[in-house]
Amino acid sequence: MPPVSATSVWSRRGFLAVSTASALGLAARPGYAAPRPAAPAAAAGGEYDALRARWCALTLGAGFDPAAPPYAAALQETGTLAGTFRAGMRPAAGSLWPDCRYDPPSGITQSYSRLNTMAQAYAQPGTGRTGDPGLADDLLKGLDHLGTTVYNTATTRYGNWWEWQIGSPRLLLDTLAILDEHLPDGGLPDDLRARCLAAVDHFVPDSLLGDYTGTSTGANRVDLCRVVALRGILGRDPAKIALARDALSPVFPYVTKGDGLYADGSFVQHTWVAYSGTYGYVLLDGLGRLFTLLGGSSWEVTDPARQIIFDSVEHAYAPLLYNGLMMDSVNGRAISRGYLRNDERHILRSDHYHGHALIAAVALLGQAASGAERDRWHAMVKGWTARDRTLPVLTDRQYTVADLARLQKIADSSVAAAPEPVGHRLFPAMDRSVHRRPGWAAGLAMASDRIAYYENGNGENPHGWHTGAGMLSWWGADFAGDQYTDAFWPTVDPYRLPGTTVSTKRLADNEGGGWGEPKPAARWVGGTTDGEFAAIGQDLRGLASTLTAKKSWFALADCIVCLGAGITGRDGVPAETIVDNRCLGEFGDATLTVDGVRRPGTPGVTSSFPRARWAHLDGHGGWVFLGSPGGAPLQALREARTGSWHDINTTSSPQPFTRRYLTLWHDHGTDPTDAGYAYLLMPGATARTVAARAADRRWLTVLANDAGRQAIAVDPLGLTAANFWRAGHAGPLRSSGPASVLVRERRTAGHGRTARLCIAGPERSGDTLEITWSRPVRAVLDHDPSVEVPATGRALRLRIRPGTSCATHTCTVRLH
Repeated sequence: MPPVSATSVWSRRGFLAVSTASALGLAARPGYAAPRPAAPAAAAGGEYDALRARWCALTLGAGFDPAAPPYAAALQETGTLAGTFRAGMRPAAGSLWPDCRYDPPSGITQSYSRLNTMAQAYAQPGTGRTGDPGLADDLLKGLDHLGTTVYNTATTRYGNWWEWQIGSPRLLLDTLAILDEHLPDGGLPDDLRARCLAAVDHFVPDSLLGDYTGTSTGANRVDLCRVVALRGILGRDPAKIALARDALSPVFPYVTKGDGLYADGSFVQHTWVAYSGTYGYVLLDGLGRLFTLLGGSSWEVTDPARQIIFDSVEHAYAPLLYNGLMMDSVNGRAISRGYLRNDERHILRSDHYHGHALIAAVALLGQAASGAERDRWHAMVKGWTARDRTLPVLTDRQYTVADLARLQKIADSSVAAAPEPVGHRLFPAMDRSVHRRPGWAAGLAMASDRIAYYENGNGENPHGWHTGAGMLSWWGADFAGDQYTDAFWPTVDPYRLPGTTVSTKRLADNEGGGWGEPKPAARWVGGTTDGEFAAIGQDLRGLASTLTAKKSWFALADCIVCLGAGITGRDGVPAETIVDNRCLGEFGDATLTVDGVRRPGTPGVTSSFPRARWAHLDGHGGWVFLGSPGGAPLQALREARTGSWHDINTTSSPQPFTRRYLTLWHDHGTDPTDAGYAYLLMPGATARTVAARAADRRWLTVLANDAGRQAIAVDPLGLTAANFWRAGHAGPLRSSGPASVLVRERRTAGHGRTARLCIAGPERSGDTLEITWSRPVRAVLDHDPSVEVPATGRALRLRIRPGTSCATHTCTVRLH
């Protein structure tokens, strides 16, 4: 990029006036014009200074009262930590702090993190350390020590690449920016700045932003661009800023494999891992910062494909956020982090933690969004903030003052809080599904030859084996908001995750390999939805076992119908389907009722019910068992389980936790052949409602439940749904091959009785499907271009070209 002309730059004062307005709500968008000074006349260096000032405002916050809550407490904590870090510095050959050795390199990143906290305390008001010259001197000594002993051009990186290329340089550059902005007499010493920037160039060369491959994809690419952009600003290097801006473009388009955003809203990182909640957050947060930083400058991000990122807020992220939490099914190995050792703030990394981080990212990205988008997002943020009763959003200690200022402004605004939506969202590209109903929500995690059973690595999540074996998580608007938050992962039995069908064969830590490598040789995973209800299925293959099964979930108005068939294994151990495994908390003792009788149970002793028809757990919901008119065999166990986060994450605290559980399961016996199950999950339902559903034999008909097809009909809902594992028929439906079919009949104004058919090919073979519905049809009202209608009349026959993405294809007809 050529040198910036004088007519293209801003004056420092004009730039800063705009950058702090409306909590930095800038960045040009189509239909939005950022105000510019009438006659900018600053030298090119002024624009670099203005960008640095904007970055500092994004990082440190602007427009808040440091003496008012919640800022005062956060600022005081920053000051206290800074004082502790300063007092604990003991420069030595292999460390700056004795508990942060440079090997492993995570100690380097943690050292830069502590220096960054010290820099924030120096620069921000209300910390008790503001402008402290002694603190500044020690900061410079610390930077010099790290640069002299380890993070320099003479060092060859070792250990985890991320520490060298993202973790450490990101914190180092943030610290340099703060000091250059706030130190008197021109900021940092020139030689120190030059050495630090040379080290960043050494570990993060321009070539990393070349080919879009390897570790330079998705969220990692955004982080690398963030490093290079800020390095360019601090070093007054226009070519680096331009490189960082242009290298963002491969992140924007939808992908069809590997890392990135998919058209169906999925987000994948590490090639095979569903990662909307953590890496997806990093991507959204990083882009929000860069869009806002560069907006209106000579390096503004103008690629029109960036609109995909703005669209993703509502399309890809919001469906996975529920009352402030981010569903753990998209948090990867981060579910195992809990309380990290050497975490001076002692913050729990939970589903609410990840949800709150995403909420802050949405608020940040909103500064670069159009007015209409920003208004909608603020309504969502305000709703999530108001409804999270487990961990109040505005008191979350993970937030910086800048985050708090953005979120508090939204909370205080006149925008109406948006309610949680009702509907169903399938994410076929990452084998995930979310069902939302009034008062509750559920999330489903599956695995295929595209998406891993689980992710482990760096000593994290070694027991996550069965999280992709059909784990069904659910929460209520007024109950169970902390179901998977309160030490669930270190204390739950990892062989008995709710909703899963598993072999009880014991598995090794990190079974199958790391970083998302273990995947089943299964293609048929996915389903179809009309946006309200859904039919979902999983061709289940056990991890490191012989277990196979066919699992289906039909997500309906007040329940989820769960069917299993073809459950077969030869591992010499029992196979089980975990109907549910509810965490009752540290002292919880919710009442279990089975067929109208309270069953207190004996802790640690399994209770057997040979013919259970229904069960209900106070404060949670209930289950109806459909094995036969007399019910189905059911096992129940109350137990107190003790574990620590360190058991599942070597970087986490060894503090033990004990939690009580109630587990319900079907025991399929040792080495079963073609075993099955059928039950309804009714979140939030009363015992009376569950009993009434169990007594109503006409509400639901199971049309088929075997290894070839699983299908139901629910006449009160006008619904027929089927998962065909191979060609066959079920009730009035017939398929020429593997397919998922959902039919909804309704009475509509102007058309009388109508039906909408939704069809998908979860096997993703691309083969043409023929679906026959044995129902008289008067006329076809509408259909997708991928759907042909060879015949109507006494039966409807459709021919579908399903493609290879498990998309839903629809046809609407008028009935006789």
